[in-house]
Amino acid sequence: MNWSNQGGGGGPWGPKKPNPWGQGPQNGGNGGGPSPDFEEMIRRGQDQLKSLIPGGSLGGRGAILIALGAAVLWLASGLYTVKPDEVGLNLIFGRYVGSTQPGLNYNLPYPIGSVIRPSVTTVNTTEIGFRSGEGRARNSQRDLAEESLMLTGDENIVDINFAVQWQVNPAKAGDFVFNIQEPETSIKAVAESAMREIIGKRNIQAILTTERGAIESDVKQLMQDTLDTYGAGVVIRLVQLQKVDPPAQVIDAFRDVQAARQDQDRARNEAETYASKVVPEARGEAARIQQESEAYRERVVAEATGQASRFSQIYAEYKKAPAIIRERMYLETMERVLAGAEKTIIDQNGASQQGVVPYLPLGDFQKKNGAGVVK
Repeated sequence: MNWSNQGGGGGPWGPKKPNPWGQGPQNGGNGGGPSPDFEEMIRRGQDQLKSLIPGGSLGGRGAILIALGAAVLWLASGLYTVKPDEVGLNLIFGRYVGSTQPGLNYNLPYPIGSVIRPSVTTVNTTEIGFRSGEGRARNSQRDLAEESLMLTGDENIVDINFAVQWQVNPAKAGDFVFNIQEPETSIKAVAESAMREIIGKRNIQAILTTERGAIESDVKQLMQDTLDTYGAGVVIRLVQLQKVDPPAQVIDAFRDVQAARQDQDRARNEAETYASKVVPEARGEAARIQQESEAYRERVVAEATGQASRFSQIYAEYKKAPAIIRERMYLETMERVLAGAEKTIIDQNGASQQGVVPYLPLGDFQKKNGAGVVK
């Protein structure tokens, strides 16, 4: 479209007004020369520049000063600040040359140098088998199931959800920036691989019950070793199991088995408790009977030994005076036999001389025997 005004009015900027580049229309107006207003602006700019340069001239010295000033401003643009949670990585022509600590630092400015400032104190969380917050809507149930279903050492399947907390190693921030392209994806892949390896060495019963802490520790160590091999510059802070269950299709059956095992353990504990009570009592009773039998044996043996010794002594004396010993043995025997019995002594000789009639107390014998007649 031709902006020329048929009335000679100066195009779209109004009649007889110059355009912004100092030229009017090519077919009318002031022709092809600069407008008076533009020339005035240039002149004023030159006057101001001359006033800043010593001598008021744009000679060689002024050009040098301008170049020096531009160089100073360019070099000053290399100053940069590193925040407390960051580490500065200096690059020269794209090559890593060193790191800087928080505070004011310097590196050659663009395009020679550049600075990358990754955060090294932020604790990042990678979730496997589940998503919390905003990440939940971006993942389908099928994708999450592929992450969480794992094969155990006894050829069962277990559904595991776990989270990994990690952060950049401040001493190896350069490795984190330059050695791994997608940190989140790489750490997620390493976490899933490490968990599958650890789960593949254990039985499902131990995984569901007693070895959750050991699994977390082993996965953390395996992840750290793997990432160190990659030179990832990452520190694994925590591996935490969120859920450990059988697959949803068989979880009811597993729960029934678990309940049965709990009942078995309860019955075993009750039996062991009863045994721990009965066995000591039986052992104590056996020990008591044994001690009593040993005491009885020792007593009988001691008595037999004493009787044998007494008989040997009496026999030795008997050989010396048999009549006396027989009389003594008779008297001692009668003494032992009649010592506890009621006795009635009748002197036959005395009765005949004094006229005493012998009397036998039959009534006393009847009372003692408890019978109505005398036998």
